[in-house]
Amino acid sequence: MTDRVQNNSSYLNSKSTVGTNTRVKDTSTISGMCPICIRECSVLCEIGLSTFRGREALYPEPIQFGRSTAGSLKNFGLDWSHFNIQASLFEAEGLDGNLGEAIFPNVNIETKVGGMPLKLPILTGAFGSTDVAALNWGGLAAGAAIAGVSITIGENVVGMDVASTFSNNKVTASPELKRRVDLFRTFWDGKYGDVIVQTNVEDQKLGTDIYALSKLEVNIIERKWGQGAKAIGGEVRLRDLQKAILLKKRGYIVIPDPEDPVIQEAFKNGVFNTFERHSRVGIPKQNDFIEDIAWLRKQGAKRVFLKTGAYRPSAVAYTMKFASEAKIDALSFDGAGGGTGMSPVPMMDEMSIPTIYLQAIVLRCAQILKNKGKYVPDLVMAGGFIEETSIFKTIAMSNFGQGPLVKAVLMGRSPITAAMKASYFKQLAAEKKLPKHFVDLYGSDPAKFFIATPELQARYENKFSSLPLEGVGVYTYLTERVGVGLRQLLAGNRKWKLGLIGRNDLMSLSTLASKVTGIQLADEVEKEAIEEILG
Repeated sequence: MTDRVQNNSSYLNSKSTVGTNTRVKDTSTISGMCPICIRECSVLCEIGLSTFRGREALYPEPIQFGRSTAGSLKNFGLDWSHFNIQASLFEAEGLDGNLGEAIFPNVNIETKVGGMPLKLPILTGAFGSTDVAALNWGGLAAGAAIAGVSITIGENVVGMDVASTFSNNKVTASPELKRRVDLFRTFWDGKYGDVIVQTNVEDQKLGTDIYALSKLEVNIIERKWGQGAKAIGGEVRLRDLQKAILLKKRGYIVIPDPEDPVIQEAFKNGVFNTFERHSRVGIPKQNDFIEDIAWLRKQGAKRVFLKTGAYRPSAVAYTMKFASEAKIDALSFDGAGGGTGMSPVPMMDEMSIPTIYLQAIVLRCAQILKNKGKYVPDLVMAGGFIEETSIFKTIAMSNFGQGPLVKAVLMGRSPITAAMKASYFKQLAAEKKLPKHFVDLYGSDPAKFFIATPELQARYENKFSSLPLEGVGVYTYLTERVGVGLRQLLAGNRKWKLGLIGRNDLMSLSTLASKVTGIQLADEVEKEAIEEILG
């Protein structure tokens, strides 16, 4: 496994996330540079791009901001493929004795997170002030609502909304935040899932939480301490000088200084095309946090969640301790390293704890708390989840015999991909530019190439015309693919209820996987059972 991590050194000087390359393929395993670096080379490697663009080379291609998401290129040495799911034969759990119903469509994959019912063990988000979230919100919100899962409005939406109004530096109206809440509720059944408003240091200064609770009647506030993609505050790009100046006046950190005449002239002359807007780094304190959670509940929050990143193990332990003391409803941990907006590529690749390692630490902390009789909030894991096998594995791994501690996963980049793909292919259909192979397979009419369309037309009847096709795409991805796939896995495991899967339903395929998680190797699983059955 060590070799697998070391072999990633070659990408240090060539990354598709920033659009760099090297002149030759056999680069140095230490630096990633070409073995012979020549003057007459027009290829832009990391060093070359940094020579011309400096800090811009730290980030995913700036020109793609608002139309892309980004993730780590690094192989962390341990991923969900290092585990397999145990198939069962003689058992039939969760059917209440009716074997005639032993078919996979009858598997119940509903769950609850902090008391919030979900049709699928999925939360989507957080989709905050970055352009890619705003541009795709209609599909994301509608898709989450009709799928019966939650959606999180991420940080800085109020502060970035140029139409927001303030009194004494507290928000009195934010049309963009209201738009996002309303779009989800248009198709929400009022039972499954909910809209969650996430707040960071900047949001708390602006009073976003109070506005969301009192004016928009939001039920859930989520405090944010960080994410797996980066350990610093939220970042976005600004293509408008006046907006950059406005956000600086609102208290954000804007780089370079948009009020500097020299910077303004350089921007107008095209030396650079975007400003960077940064948020402050939060430094939480236990007593302040506990008081803050109690205050939120007094303000009307029906549920309070916390989202944190992949910080060092001692920080994980402190987070679990604080969350237990404050008795928050749900706690999300986000493993390295992907993001929905603008995260420094070196940070995504080289900083923070990868998901499986992080989950092992989280579960260790949860077990210590439980053994001491302490409260443990519902746990949610994030960090690279896109399909059903890893969802099964993360939930099963958290069940030590009293039900899964991890109730669901948080998916960010993949729902955005579904929304973007649906939007782009809808556009191609309108322009009659769909790829021929796609048309040959699925036709040219969006009403036909989204396989869930007939079902949703029957469900919503006249209201279907107002449902964005992007929402149909997100629903199809979450329900028709991930949901059906998860039901099939549980049926193959002979468990007809999600909460029944546990650690003994997994096997490790590498010694590292077993060492990190405590899941037995495939050749060690049920050895004693074999002896007992045949002895």
